[in-house]
Amino acid sequence: MQLVIKSYQGLSFLVWINADRIFTLGTVIVGLLAGAFLGQAIMLP
Repeated sequence: MQLVIKSYQGLSFLVWINADRIFTLGTVIVGLLAGAFLGQAIMLP
């Protein structure tokens, strides 16, 4: 049980450290999807 708790704490710590990278990746993906949506909307007759 202690191993599970320590593993969870370690995983939580890694996610907390890399939160800015996850946020940046999410922002890039949302931007690409928005650009694709706008490009498709402009191309439609």
